[in-house]
Amino acid sequence: MPFINAKVTVKMSEEKKESIKKKLGEAISIIPGKSEHWLMVGFEDSYDLYFQGNKDAESAFIEVKIFGSASSQVYDKMTGVLCKIFEEELAIPASRIYIQYAAGKDWGWNGSNF
Repeated sequence: MPFINAKVTVKMSEEKKESIKKKLGEAISIIPGKSEHWLMVGFEDSYDLYFQGNKDAESAFIEVKIFGSASSQVYDKMTGVLCKIFEEELAIPASRIYIQYAAGKDWGWNGSNF
């Protein structure tokens, strides 16, 4: 049950969303036991993000939520991959990307909880 939500200052075309979604689907397997099969992805583009007191450059805030947990080493590897994806696809520098990881055991789906 992973969920990746990306708030970006860039306007994204449908083609760009599809390309990034595909790469996120591949990247999620970095986290043990996670796959694209259960991945949900959300995009909030043209988002107003102020970083270091201004919004003079492209920025992103990415949330990665998972059922269960993972190690800091896994999250560190994931951060590198996510930054590369958003740098390559949207020209957002890694220095202007924040990534938040949240792990939990209380997830619901299909009318009940896991």
